[in-house]
Amino acid sequence: MSKQRFDDKVTIVTGAAQGIGRAVALRLADEGARLVLVDLSPLVEEVAAEIEAGGHEKPLVVLANLEQYADACRAMDSAATRFGRIDVLINNVGGTIWAKPFEHYEEEQIEAEVRRSLFPTLWCCHAVLPHMLERQAGVIVNVSSIATRSLNRVPYGAAKGGVNALTACLAWENGERGIRVNAVAPGGTDVGERRIPRNSKPMSEQEKGWYRQIVDQTIDSSLMKRYCSPDEQVGAILFLASDEASYITGTTLPVGGGDQG
Repeated sequence: MSKQRFDDKVTIVTGAAQGIGRAVALRLADEGARLVLVDLSPLVEEVAAEIEAGGHEKPLVVLANLEQYADACRAMDSAATRFGRIDVLINNVGGTIWAKPFEHYEEEQIEAEVRRSLFPTLWCCHAVLPHMLERQAGVIVNVSSIATRSLNRVPYGAAKGGVNALTACLAWENGERGIRVNAVAPGGTDVGERRIPRNSKPMSEQEKGWYRQIVDQTIDSSLMKRYCSPDEQVGAILFLASDEASYITGTTLPVGGGDQG
């Protein structure tokens, strides 16, 4: 395996401030990528500084709310203006906000889950396409979830099911135009305590019980009976983003310890 698979490749990572996105950005820097880090939180500046302190080129940082199409366009345009092209886009924004049986969701919560976990990927794919089509080259990797078959996360699962469909359809449309589109579907991933909570409101005892059901189901569904590390997700994401996967497109790869989602 080449240790410099991304040498000089202009690579955008969304949701890069923490968790899987941060781990992806750090590994890409080690493999030679020229990075654009996009996040809503200013904490992403710390990730850029960490990369620069490691002796790598300082990434371009774009603060953006990718639930908004205009911000997605601004992020892609900023990358193209700075580097002259976009080689790779890794769409990592998303995540469950609430965990409870579907009948307990309110209308605005359902909409919020879909905005969080589908629209950033949808908007960024649409915004990056003109840049990639101009060169007839590019790679998109979307981060989905095995929660498309799970409990207490129906709106989130529906949003990630949309990501899977988007991945397949976009690959069909662009396979002959030099653009590969794939997705990974992570299982439970131990990223430690989140510095930016997805839901800042403390959970009630009932909500804690519903969340515990998610954890138990995730571990039970994995053949390996455990959560994975961020690095175990990074390996799959970077493989699909690299030239080593040059004949793979339209695929959603489950990374859930045997849970196929």
